Amino acid sequence: STLVHAVRRITTALIGIMALSPALPSGAQETAGGGPTIRPGDVIRLSIWRELDMSGDFIVDESGSVVFPRVGEYNVLADTPATLEARLLADYGRTLRDPNIQVIVLKRVRIFGSVNDPGLHLVDQTVTIADALAMAGGATALGDPDKIRILRDGQEIAIDISSDTRLSGSLIRSGDQIFVPERSWMSRNSNVVATALSASVALVIALFIR
Repeated sequence: STLVHAVRRITTALIGIMALSPALPSGAQETAGGGPTIRPGDVIRLSIWRELDMSGDFIVDESGSVVFPRVGEYNVLADTPATLEARLLADYGRTLRDPNIQVIVLKRVRIFGSVNDPGLHLVDQTVTIADALAMAGGATALGDPDKIRILRDGQEIAIDISSDTRLSGSLIRSGDQIFVPERSWMSRNSNVVATALSASVALVIALFIR
Protein backbone atom coordinates (compact mmCIF):
# COMPACT_ATOMS: atom_id res chain seq x y z
CA SER A 1 0.00 0.00 0.00
CA THR A 2 0.98 3.68 -0.21
CA LEU A 3 1.44 3.81 3.58
CA VAL A 4 3.79 0.82 3.58
CA HIS A 5 5.92 2.35 0.81
CA ALA A 6 6.05 5.67 2.69
CA VAL A 7 7.19 3.98 5.91
CA ARG A 8 9.85 2.06 3.98
CA ARG A 9 11.15 5.29 2.45
CA ILE A 10 11.34 6.96 5.88
CA THR A 11 13.17 3.98 7.38
CA THR A 12 15.65 3.84 4.49
CA ALA A 13 16.29 7.58 4.74
CA LEU A 14 16.95 7.42 8.49
CA ILE A 15 19.39 4.52 8.07
CA GLY A 16 21.15 6.36 5.25
CA ILE A 17 21.56 9.50 7.34
CA MET A 18 23.09 7.49 10.19
CA ALA A 19 25.66 6.04 7.80
CA LEU A 20 26.81 9.44 6.59
CA SER A 21 30.06 10.90 7.91
CA PRO A 22 31.68 14.20 6.91
CA ALA A 23 34.78 13.86 4.71
CA LEU A 24 37.82 16.08 4.73
CA PRO A 25 38.44 18.07 1.55
CA SER A 26 40.91 16.53 -0.83
CA GLY A 27 44.52 17.54 -0.56
CA ALA A 28 48.04 16.18 -0.72
CA GLN A 29 48.82 14.01 2.27
CA GLU A 30 52.05 15.04 3.91
CA THR A 31 54.22 12.85 6.10
CA ALA A 32 56.15 13.95 9.15
CA GLY A 33 59.73 12.79 8.67
CA GLY A 34 62.68 13.00 11.00
CA GLY A 35 62.72 14.55 14.42
CA PRO A 36 60.71 17.50 15.71
CA THR A 37 62.86 20.34 14.36
CA ILE A 38 62.17 23.93 15.33
CA ARG A 39 60.09 26.03 12.92
CA PRO A 40 59.28 29.74 12.46
CA GLY A 41 56.63 30.88 14.91
CA ASP A 42 57.69 28.42 17.61
CA VAL A 43 58.46 29.70 21.09
CA ILE A 44 61.71 28.69 22.77
CA ARG A 45 61.28 28.48 26.53
CA LEU A 46 64.79 28.85 27.93
CA SER A 47 65.42 28.16 31.61
CA ILE A 48 68.87 28.84 33.07
CA TRP A 49 69.21 27.88 36.70
CA ARG A 50 69.82 30.90 38.96
CA GLU A 51 69.73 33.23 35.92
CA LEU A 52 66.16 34.51 35.86
CA ASP A 53 67.12 37.62 33.89
CA MET A 54 68.34 35.45 31.01
CA SER A 55 65.49 32.94 31.17
CA GLY A 56 62.17 33.38 29.38
CA ASP A 57 60.16 32.75 26.22
CA PHE A 58 61.69 33.71 22.87
CA ILE A 59 59.83 33.63 19.54
CA VAL A 60 61.47 32.24 16.40
CA ASP A 61 61.00 34.78 13.60
CA GLU A 62 60.05 34.07 9.98
CA SER A 63 63.68 33.65 8.95
CA GLY A 64 64.23 31.03 11.66
CA SER A 65 66.26 33.28 13.92
CA VAL A 66 65.89 33.95 17.63
CA VAL A 67 67.88 36.25 19.91
CA PHE A 68 68.92 35.03 23.36
CA PRO A 69 70.30 37.23 26.15
CA ARG A 70 74.06 37.66 26.18
CA VAL A 71 74.79 35.10 23.42
CA GLY A 72 72.92 36.90 20.64
CA GLU A 73 71.21 35.65 17.48
CA TYR A 74 70.84 31.99 16.53
CA ASN A 75 69.40 30.39 13.42
CA VAL A 76 67.55 27.38 14.79
CA LEU A 77 65.74 25.85 11.80
CA ALA A 78 68.07 22.84 11.72
CA ASP A 79 67.83 22.32 15.48
CA THR A 80 65.82 20.02 17.68
CA PRO A 81 65.34 21.00 21.34
CA ALA A 82 68.27 18.74 22.27
CA THR A 83 70.72 20.16 19.72
CA LEU A 84 69.78 23.75 20.57
CA GLU A 85 70.21 23.00 24.25
CA ALA A 86 73.71 21.65 23.55
CA ARG A 87 74.64 24.76 21.54
CA LEU A 88 73.40 27.10 24.25
CA LEU A 89 75.13 25.08 26.96
CA ALA A 90 78.47 25.46 25.16
CA ASP A 91 78.01 29.18 24.50
CA TYR A 92 76.72 30.11 27.95
CA GLY A 93 79.47 27.97 29.44
CA ARG A 94 81.98 30.58 28.26
CA THR A 95 80.61 33.17 30.69
CA LEU A 96 78.62 31.17 33.26
CA ARG A 97 80.11 28.62 35.62
CA ASP A 98 78.60 25.16 35.08
CA PRO A 99 75.31 26.44 33.63
CA ASN A 100 72.22 24.27 34.02
CA ILE A 101 70.08 24.86 30.93
CA GLN A 102 66.72 23.53 29.79
CA VAL A 103 65.12 24.17 26.39
CA ILE A 104 61.44 23.48 25.70
CA VAL A 105 59.89 24.16 22.29
CA LEU A 106 56.29 25.36 22.36
CA LYS A 107 53.82 25.56 19.47
CA ARG A 108 51.60 28.62 19.23
CA VAL A 109 48.21 27.20 18.24
CA ARG A 110 44.69 28.54 18.42
CA ILE A 111 42.22 26.02 19.82
CA PHE A 112 38.60 26.91 19.14
CA GLY A 113 35.17 25.55 18.34
CA SER A 114 33.36 23.47 20.94
CA VAL A 115 35.92 23.87 23.75
CA ASN A 116 35.49 25.52 27.13
CA ASP A 117 38.43 27.94 26.92
CA PRO A 118 39.06 28.84 23.25
CA GLY A 119 42.01 31.00 22.32
CA LEU A 120 45.75 31.06 21.63
CA HIS A 121 47.74 28.52 23.62
CA LEU A 122 51.43 27.72 23.97
CA VAL A 123 51.58 23.94 23.71
CA ASP A 124 54.58 21.74 24.42
CA GLN A 125 55.19 19.79 21.20
CA THR A 126 55.78 16.58 23.17
CA VAL A 127 52.16 16.43 24.41
CA THR A 128 49.21 14.73 22.73
CA ILE A 129 46.21 16.29 21.04
CA ALA A 130 44.12 15.28 24.07
CA ASP A 131 46.57 17.18 26.34
CA ALA A 132 46.33 20.24 24.09
CA LEU A 133 42.52 20.17 24.28
CA ALA A 134 42.76 19.89 28.07
CA MET A 135 44.71 23.18 28.07
CA ALA A 136 41.67 24.71 26.35
CA GLY A 137 39.37 23.39 29.07
CA GLY A 138 38.45 20.25 27.13
CA ALA A 139 35.59 19.75 24.70
CA THR A 140 32.14 20.98 25.64
CA ALA A 141 29.19 18.64 26.07
CA LEU A 142 28.36 19.22 22.39
CA GLY A 143 31.95 18.91 21.14
CA ASP A 144 33.27 15.96 19.16
CA PRO A 145 37.01 15.52 19.97
CA ASP A 146 37.15 12.48 17.66
CA LYS A 147 36.64 14.66 14.56
CA ILE A 148 39.20 17.42 15.09
CA ARG A 149 40.04 19.57 12.07
CA ILE A 150 43.31 21.43 11.47
CA LEU A 151 43.19 24.79 9.70
CA ARG A 152 46.18 26.63 8.23
CA ASP A 153 45.92 30.05 6.62
CA GLY A 154 42.15 29.67 6.56
CA GLN A 155 42.24 26.32 4.75
CA GLU A 156 41.55 22.90 6.21
CA ILE A 157 44.50 20.56 5.72
CA ALA A 158 44.34 16.80 5.27
CA ILE A 159 46.02 15.31 8.31
CA ASP A 160 45.48 12.00 10.07
CA ILE A 161 45.36 12.59 13.82
CA SER A 162 43.68 11.17 16.89
CA SER A 163 43.53 12.16 20.54
CA ASP A 164 46.68 10.09 21.16
CA THR A 165 48.73 11.80 18.43
CA ARG A 166 51.70 13.81 19.74
CA LEU A 167 52.24 17.24 18.23
CA SER A 168 55.87 16.32 17.57
CA GLY A 169 54.71 13.40 15.41
CA SER A 170 52.13 15.37 13.47
CA LEU A 171 52.20 18.12 10.84
CA ILE A 172 50.81 20.75 13.21
CA ARG A 173 52.83 23.99 13.12
CA SER A 174 52.82 27.20 15.07
CA GLY A 175 50.05 29.39 13.68
CA ASP A 176 47.75 26.44 12.95
CA GLN A 177 44.24 26.25 14.34
CA ILE A 178 42.79 23.19 16.05
CA PHE A 179 39.02 23.17 15.55
CA VAL A 180 36.70 20.94 17.59
CA PRO A 181 33.34 20.62 15.80
CA GLU A 182 29.99 19.94 17.41
CA ARG A 183 28.73 16.39 17.36
CA SER A 184 26.26 15.73 14.53
CA TRP A 185 22.53 16.05 15.09
CA MET A 186 22.27 12.27 14.71
CA SER A 187 24.79 11.50 17.48
CA ARG A 188 23.29 14.14 19.78
CA ASN A 189 19.79 12.73 19.25
CA SER A 190 20.57 9.03 18.95
CA ASN A 191 17.72 8.15 21.31
CA VAL A 192 15.22 10.03 19.17
CA VAL A 193 16.51 8.36 16.00
CA ALA A 194 16.46 4.91 17.59
CA THR A 195 12.88 5.47 18.76
CA ALA A 196 11.81 6.64 15.28
CA LEU A 197 13.45 3.63 13.65
CA SER A 198 11.84 1.24 16.11
CA ALA A 199 8.43 2.82 15.57
CA SER A 200 8.83 2.65 11.77
CA VAL A 201 9.85 -1.01 11.86
CA ALA A 202 7.04 -1.88 14.24
CA LEU A 203 4.52 -0.14 11.97
CA VAL A 204 5.78 -1.98 8.90
CA ILE A 205 5.60 -5.32 10.70
CA ALA A 206 2.07 -4.56 11.93
CA LEU A 207 0.92 -3.67 8.45
CA PHE A 208 2.41 -6.82 6.91
CA ILE A 209 0.89 -9.24 9.42
CA ARG A 210 -2.61 -7.90 9.02
